[in-house]
Amino acid sequence: GFISSSELYEPSTSIWITTGDLNNARYGHTASVLNDGTVFVAGGVGNGSILNSAELYNPSTETWTTVTRKLDRARQLHTACVLIDGTVLVAGGQGKSGYINTAELYNPSTGTWTTTTYNLNYARYWHTASVLTNGKVLVIGGLGGDGVLSSAELYDPSTRSWTITGNLSYARYGHTASVLNDGRVLVTGGQDNSGIILSTAEFYDSSTGIWTSTSNLNNTRQHHTASVLTDGTLLVAGGNNHNHFRNGAELYQRL
Repeated sequence: GFISSSELYEPSTSIWITTGDLNNARYGHTASVLNDGTVFVAGGVGNGSILNSAELYNPSTETWTTVTRKLDRARQLHTACVLIDGTVLVAGGQGKSGYINTAELYNPSTGTWTTTTYNLNYARYWHTASVLTNGKVLVIGGLGGDGVLSSAELYDPSTRSWTITGNLSYARYGHTASVLNDGRVLVTGGQDNSGIILSTAEFYDSSTGIWTSTSNLNNTRQHHTASVLTDGTLLVAGGNNHNHFRNGAELYQRL
């Protein structure tokens, strides 16, 4: 069933500790660490219904509080990222009547939602969203009305508008996108329009809007994770490949 529990990991002891339960059990939601240290959870599916609710976790009290204002659109499998000004951009996803091309901003200081001036150029879900060093947000790939997407678009917070940028070399969803220390975005894995799980990886250069392929992963994988480590290397872990789930991990380090 749907899960409302949450846990804390303590790195100094390598121990997991149970903390307060969400007010609404959910999956397919997002979780974002806000500038004040609270955690903002939005959307998802709970009890068979796509949700328009959001909650805040307070680490000092270990409790969840339901946000009074609802999202404009109930959505799951969307993205959420914290912008430079501290607001949260929620984009795309799957709604009650199909794929979503709208985006909305949550302002933690007022607790209110504002729909962006313009919609995404493509409705999409199971995509990624990355905050670039210039403050813009790069949304990549995903699933849409035409299947698996190769398109990418940029959100400009100053105009609240979306602009198409260069296409991926490979259409994909269920991939990862990580902003590296040099400002480039590295996309790994995912699944293409033919149902093939990918091992390909590619870089996005925000100064040119161009994608460049790099060496392949050692294993094909989708719905995995990718984390930039303190030394700048990228740790890719887990995921699946149709027939089985992966417990392996690999490191990407540019030579």
